[in-house]
Amino acid sequence: MMTRRTLLGSLGASSILTFLGCTPAGRRSEEHKDSDIKIKGLSFDFEDIQYRAPYMFGGRVVDRATLLNVSCVVRTLSGREAAGFGSMPLGNTWAFPSKVMSYDTTLNAMKQLVEQISLVTLECDESGHPIDLNYLLEPAYLRAAEEVSRKLELSEPVPKLCTLVTASAFDAAVHDAYGKAHERSCYQTYGEDLMSHDLSHYLGPDFQGEFLDDYILKEPVTQVPIYHSVGALDPLVEADVENPVGDGLPETLAEWVPYDGLTHFKIKLNGQNQDWDVQRVVGIDRVVTESMQSGDSKGWNYLLDFNEMCPDVNYLLEVLRRIKSATPEGFNRIQCIEQPTARDLRKDRKNVMHEAAKLRPVIIDESLTDLETLLLAREIGYTGVALKACKGQSQAMLMAAAAQKFGMSLSVMDLTCPGASFIHSAGIAAHVPNIMGIEHNSRQYLPSANRKWAVRYPEIFNIDDGTIKTGALRNPGLGATDA
Repeated sequence: MMTRRTLLGSLGASSILTFLGCTPAGRRSEEHKDSDIKIKGLSFDFEDIQYRAPYMFGGRVVDRATLLNVSCVVRTLSGREAAGFGSMPLGNTWAFPSKVMSYDTTLNAMKQLVEQISLVTLECDESGHPIDLNYLLEPAYLRAAEEVSRKLELSEPVPKLCTLVTASAFDAAVHDAYGKAHERSCYQTYGEDLMSHDLSHYLGPDFQGEFLDDYILKEPVTQVPIYHSVGALDPLVEADVENPVGDGLPETLAEWVPYDGLTHFKIKLNGQNQDWDVQRVVGIDRVVTESMQSGDSKGWNYLLDFNEMCPDVNYLLEVLRRIKSATPEGFNRIQCIEQPTARDLRKDRKNVMHEAAKLRPVIIDESLTDLETLLLAREIGYTGVALKACKGQSQAMLMAAAAQKFGMSLSVMDLTCPGASFIHSAGIAAHVPNIMGIEHNSRQYLPSANRKWAVRYPEIFNIDDGTIKTGALRNPGLGATDA
């Protein structure tokens, strides 16, 4: 594990502090709490995993994943030390999509950024609550991304979303270590007793006098419905299977429904072909309905995910109109719509979602990178938020508070997160009130990465009634202990 001393020996303190835009410790005027931490050590590694079957979304196909695993050591100002762990898929196909750069090019850029984020994080000599440390470090992470873009001479710069994804495992490890240092679940560390700032410090004057624990449950709910993803290549019935996997798991949607007792379905759509999108929803509704008739279902619903591919809101409205005409019952089962148009909300301010949101909640996902984009999304008609561990635990908690304040719908989505990264996501879903459901794709596409974790957390990875059982997520930190 790299320590600050070894880093200073190789790089020198002044150069990193200048890069951070920081001055030495003690620069802040407020008094520190004894519970505040400093980061004393960091290490990371990468883990490559092959998908059991290709996954298509947003016109792109993914067949592999690279996990970033981060370990850290922190010390409280009162002298207690603890180790933490964070894990997250780098997800470059989603976080850094490019029409001109290859998968390997964008993945390499993220790996280079990992190294820079590690150095920047380790060198920060400030102390504080994990959310304060992330709040301090994020601008430096963005500068590091700019530097990586220049150094690698990338055709397109590293986007902010990509930087958040790359940094998320570091943020997770710090939150995990902080909770363990205080022998509490992370979700019990968001009150005034441990945090120096109320929410107005991060979210503005509307939150004066409020703390995160006003919006976050200290104890987990007992269960959360899972969204089963139906990728654009996923076979619906046996006749659709062209290349059987043959590993004993279901091969078709019709098989998955009874296998896991599913009730929530996330449908990946094209966004460029209305006929295909309508037929896909109608076909999925038919298959699910037939599968449900053989079981004891109390109802089910769909989330339509266009992964920002619709050219405009009129495309979406026409697809919804045609679905309603073709299958009224299927239309009634649509629970919400996720990120239908391009993630750059400022580029076309006329492309608003007010009419669509009258039909179903419209959820912001790829666009959500900070409070500013949340406020903009709300202004142009988005009525829901997809929380993601891959954007950082700190951001997930702050955006959960803001979304609740503004009366927005909430769900938890992932990057096909396996193992510890899914336990992290499950913790968010279990501690944020009124979550509609949680995406759980790794059981479909990366089951091999879940095997050791399923031994310790069978209620999270072995599904039989369409839900994960989250009541046991009470361990200190983020809740994941080594399997």
